[in-house]
Amino acid sequence: QVQLVESGGGLVQAGGSLRLSCVASGRTFNGNAVGWFRQAPGKEREFVTAISWTGKIQYVADSVKGRFTISRDNAKNTVYLQMNSLKPEDTALYYCAARIRPSASDYGRDYDYWGQGTQVTVSS
Repeated sequence: QVQLVESGGGLVQAGGSLRLSCVASGRTFNGNAVGWFRQAPGKEREFVTAISWTGKIQYVADSVKGRFTISRDNAKNTVYLQMNSLKPEDTALYYCAARIRPSASDYGRDYDYWGQGTQVTVSS
């Protein structure tokens, strides 16, 4: 069982930056791909970005391409989401998720473990 804890959310002005962290506890990330998803009020959960176990393969949603970067430090059991040039439409609850497979996926149903989320609010 992998427990995931997100942190780093907050309130930021448009154009600002935040870095989210996702830490695994209970057991280490071991062969797990990790993804970030988000859900805004009244909207469906949507894929943001994902990274394979080795870090060599990354998928990024078009809506955040060029602004968001995913990375991981397996020695620290941590995956990061660097968010730059934030827009009000990026406001959402951000979740990290891990799958038991090493390959990244942009489908939420492919993920086995989910964190509780961290709120990101971007003011205009």
